[in-house]
Amino acid sequence: MLWAKDLPLDQTLHRFTVGDDPTVDLEILEFDILASAAHARGLAWIGALTIEDTSALVKSLGELLQPARDRELVILPEQEDCHTLLEAELTQRVGEAGKRIHLGRSRNDQVATAVRLWMRHHLIILVEGTLDLAQALLTFGEANATIPIPGYTHGRRAMPSSLGQWAVAYVEALTEQAQAFQALDHRLDKCPLGSGAGYGVPLAVDRQFVAETLGFTRVHLSPIDVQNSRGRLERAFTSELANLGLIIERLCQDLWLYTTEEFGFFGLPVAFTTGSSIMPQKRNPDAIELARGRCRELRGIAATVDHLAGGLSGGYHRDFQLLKKPLFEANRHALDVLEVMARLIPGLEVRNDRLAKAMSDDLYATQVAFDLVKQGATFRDAYREVAEQVTKGTLQRPQGKPPEHLGSPDQPGLDLLRQEVEQARQWPTQRREALANTESQLFDLSTIRAQS
Repeated sequence: MLWAKDLPLDQTLHRFTVGDDPTVDLEILEFDILASAAHARGLAWIGALTIEDTSALVKSLGELLQPARDRELVILPEQEDCHTLLEAELTQRVGEAGKRIHLGRSRNDQVATAVRLWMRHHLIILVEGTLDLAQALLTFGEANATIPIPGYTHGRRAMPSSLGQWAVAYVEALTEQAQAFQALDHRLDKCPLGSGAGYGVPLAVDRQFVAETLGFTRVHLSPIDVQNSRGRLERAFTSELANLGLIIERLCQDLWLYTTEEFGFFGLPVAFTTGSSIMPQKRNPDAIELARGRCRELRGIAATVDHLAGGLSGGYHRDFQLLKKPLFEANRHALDVLEVMARLIPGLEVRNDRLAKAMSDDLYATQVAFDLVKQGATFRDAYREVAEQVTKGTLQRPQGKPPEHLGSPDQPGLDLLRQEVEQARQWPTQRREALANTESQLFDLSTIRAQS
């Protein structure tokens, strides 16, 4: 074991402390490679590593990057984590230079950096997936914009709505969530490298140089807060996933309800249903039920991260090791739900006859009351008169359409939201291009140099 100090180690304790890291850490191995390349360049920059050794290290790290992404590398139990595996691989490939890579850093700032890079990477994917679902709903809303559907409060028929207005509700929420993911990326945009175990390193490292090399715009100044931020940032990430889940859960619940035989407003695409093991006539909405369950699970995982991160004093604690698994799990579930729902929405069948039948006269009571106000009645008197008509069963829906305003059933704002979705799509594209450029420069051996 690389970190052994020739002291006895109880094997039960070893298994307990290592935990799931040999499998969990494969998720961040590629990001530890990126951070290690930047760290090696930083050592060369201050003259703590020769240009030759740095070139050998960066070259080998570049060769390990794709195998890491393809999950071809294996972390042995005795290696414990991705950081030890990486140093062992480098030492095997370049000899003594591999033993020099850990100068000026701790596994504490190493894992903080790798996890932060992982979150930065996956925020791009989350924004794209969130906007893909928003786009699917936007297209559905545009195709069925003015088709009436009852609007519900307290689960009871309330006022007329439209499929365009229904779809816009989720498009706007998802677009806002994509913007929230983007805002979280700004919080993550501070480089932890050089903070060591939480109190800096006794070496004249150039933290700004390393930050820029790794594509960060600024340095996380306080080494102590680098460690204090562990749990805080994971909590922010999983909280945003839980917020995303809350949006999609309500969408799933709408679809679950509106596709029942009793409502019948929509038909689910057959490919997204399953058969019953005993009832030949049944097609079950398993996709939306499991998506709904995953959304609730996201809130549970966020609560787990919250509990793991709480109740600790400042500085590093081994508890932080347990944050990785729920973080990765929540992200995986969220991406799966986004993909399934974005594929399901285009296949929804709109059943116009059932929707038209559901548009009962009582839905128009408020419009009738407002029409009486236009004729000079006070709203309170009009309210009582219409309520009496409803009770007697004499209410008749008005012939004319209600006045339109932005956000109303017949003017839900689809054009404005299309512009907002298209604008929101620019960020992940630009961010991906910037990080790809950073990676390309990171492994360009011709640019390795020491400060003059």
